[in-house]
Amino acid sequence: MLRTTLAGLRAHKLRLLLTAVAITLGVGFISGTFVLTDTIDKGVAKTFAKSADKVDFAVLPKSDDPEKGISAETFRKIRALPGVTDVHGMVKGEAALVGKDGKAVGDFATVAMSVPSGPLLRYDLDKGRTPSGGDETVLDSEVAKREGFTVGDTVTILDENNRPHRFRVVGVVDFGLDQDAAFLGAVGFDTPTTIMMTGERTYREIDIAGGDRAAIEAAAGPSNAVYTGAELGVRLAKAAGADTEVIRTGLLIFGLVAMLVSALVIYNTFSILIAQRMREMALLRCVGATRRQVFGGVVAESAVVGLVGSLLGLAAGVGLGAGALVAISRLDVGVGVAAPSLTVRTIVVGLAVGIVVTVLSALLPARAATRVAPVAALRTDLEPGAGRFRLGRPRTAIAVLLGAAGLAIGGLGSLVLDKGEAAMYVVALAGGVFFLAVIAAMPALVRPLGRLAGAAPARLGGVPGRLAVANAQRTPRRTATTTIALTVGVGLMSLFAVIAASGKATAEHKLEEEFPAEFQVQTQNLDGRVPQALAEALRDRPEIATVVEMRRQKTGVGGEEERIATVTPSALGTIVKPEMEEGTLAAALQPGTAMVDETTAEQQGHGIGKTIQVDTPRGTVPVKITAVYGAGVQLAGIIVPEADFTRYFGTVEPAALYIKTHDDVPASAARTAVEDAAQPYSAAKVTSAAEFKETMTEAIDMILMVFAGLLGLAIVIALFGIANTLTLSVVERTRESALLRALGLTKRQLRRMLSVEALVMAVIGALTGVVLGIAFGWAATNAMADDSLFALPYLQVTGFVLLAGAAGTVAAVMPARRAARTSIVESLAHD
Repeated sequence: MLRTTLAGLRAHKLRLLLTAVAITLGVGFISGTFVLTDTIDKGVAKTFAKSADKVDFAVLPKSDDPEKGISAETFRKIRALPGVTDVHGMVKGEAALVGKDGKAVGDFATVAMSVPSGPLLRYDLDKGRTPSGGDETVLDSEVAKREGFTVGDTVTILDENNRPHRFRVVGVVDFGLDQDAAFLGAVGFDTPTTIMMTGERTYREIDIAGGDRAAIEAAAGPSNAVYTGAELGVRLAKAAGADTEVIRTGLLIFGLVAMLVSALVIYNTFSILIAQRMREMALLRCVGATRRQVFGGVVAESAVVGLVGSLLGLAAGVGLGAGALVAISRLDVGVGVAAPSLTVRTIVVGLAVGIVVTVLSALLPARAATRVAPVAALRTDLEPGAGRFRLGRPRTAIAVLLGAAGLAIGGLGSLVLDKGEAAMYVVALAGGVFFLAVIAAMPALVRPLGRLAGAAPARLGGVPGRLAVANAQRTPRRTATTTIALTVGVGLMSLFAVIAASGKATAEHKLEEEFPAEFQVQTQNLDGRVPQALAEALRDRPEIATVVEMRRQKTGVGGEEERIATVTPSALGTIVKPEMEEGTLAAALQPGTAMVDETTAEQQGHGIGKTIQVDTPRGTVPVKITAVYGAGVQLAGIIVPEADFTRYFGTVEPAALYIKTHDDVPASAARTAVEDAAQPYSAAKVTSAAEFKETMTEAIDMILMVFAGLLGLAIVIALFGIANTLTLSVVERTRESALLRALGLTKRQLRRMLSVEALVMAVIGALTGVVLGIAFGWAATNAMADDSLFALPYLQVTGFVLLAGAAGTVAAVMPARRAARTSIVESLAHD
């Protein structure tokens, strides 16, 4: 039986290849994910190990809180230890670099870091040397390139209070080892200058050359940990690899979606193959093959297909991983990228997943093969699966139960449970359950959906169009299994499109509702200050109608550090309109009171009626919470009346300004007026509401594009399934196609018939996916928050259906050409 199976595979090489394509793509995605992330991990470990070789010991605080660093006293103790030849205390904070336009560069302040000289220097100098005086600095290589600075230039850098200081650039450094520096850009000074510029009084890390570990641990104290250079390298690599772990997990989720679609394609393919080989199976039974042997033969065939597809997938995965690594290396992320790493784990997982998925997908068709009676070898049946189809009572009951359960669970998550993460997980579970109901009921839906999807092609396509629609409908079980694979990909894309559109609509609504102001002025860092003189200058401009000041102060509240804020009193309820959850705005404006956002109230226990103790320069004062508001885009935390804020903390410059212009002022003139007023203040960043919305929209669209690209693989696999089904169907309907040709159907009309058939199947799958995506997108949006707005991206979901239809038509090109090339005489003579 094994020899018979292998001989059959050799005789049908094309069938083997087409069947293996789906598993190749799925395994390729999974193995490519492992190759990419393993190689990045290897490069990160190598880079950090090389860096850590430069230190003998390193002291780091056990707490992850940056505020709880290593004290100066501990630094002095370590430096005084016998055998310690060199020591460097790493200081890190914020210091904004001013660009050539006179404004701070970037949306966030650049990182300020202390840069050592000598053997403890762990960064690569691209140009120049390290800083050694209070007027010298080095710049991150990416920032220097982007802003057009080089060695010898004079730059302006703002200190913690946004005061400008002039420095001479003496070097350009690759800070790629530091994740903050890689993301925000960095400037470097010697240690005293870094302390002066950032206001930091503790060290993030102490690097040591020489010394004894036991003595260093005693000097470091119980709140700090001591690592050797090798241990430091492993720790830093592991911390940097945390992002890789997240990337790996996310990509593998999409890989599993691809494997699910692959399983559906494999199942459908083997179902068709078994149906086509019914007489062959019956003949084997006639010559003595047992049911177990027939079953084993089909399973063996699926295992070979899985093995071939998995091996091809591993090769494709290495190629995909290498391509991604080339793209990453061009981004110059600062970490050495090693050669593509294909580990034993990747090979084992890829082969196991590919073979197991293929064999499991073929079990039901294999079981069906054992039911073929030997007498079937003596008769010629109609096309398997054709004729009248009934869903059957058991399948109908399963579909109804699963559908009702899915709707009930979805209603629970969307309408009953408290909004948030848990409710969204419940909605996700509901989507999975309801999708199982769709799989069970899909054969019964094929004919009505086929009439809908094929209405236009049948009317416009003439006889070939009507024949195509009938062909798509006459084997409901086969068409259902073929199209459900496409439903998965299009459904998930529609779901993400709805969530993205709803997220944008909700954020824009909150922004317009809470802050109907055209412009915002603030600094790059959360605790930065905008000069009061700027607020007055803006009020003097004839184009400006209102300037709202928000002040913020970091202080102790009940032993915990929090931020207390206030807003110009006249703006509350007019320009700044928080949505009150408990209490009233008027109650929150009374002396000695405060309002708090619902998230802070829940996390910190600051419920309505509670009195909190606020630390001020003149002692602790009691403040009563009288209202709770919904956290918004710009307003969050504890808000007190302006008079109370001034009494608590004295005169504090604004943290942000919100500006409303006169209605008759053109947008360009308003923007010019605000920017002219802010030009003398390097730290002041002007953002318009339109720009804020655009930035927010671009971020959401980018995420959607990433999801669409990853889910595109599932759609490609599904389209291969359509092509595979049509190819096998062409073989199955050889005599039918020949008879149509004999009756006058031209080659062109035959190709058109098969193309329209693929179009109808693709649209059936896409329509089902779009309906499911929109429905559960609404449920997920409703589960996010009470004030979430549902938005339907009509153009996107319509585009999904049109693209699926076009792609389905393309998938039919090769099967249609094969059908058209077949000889009429030979086909009619074929039995």
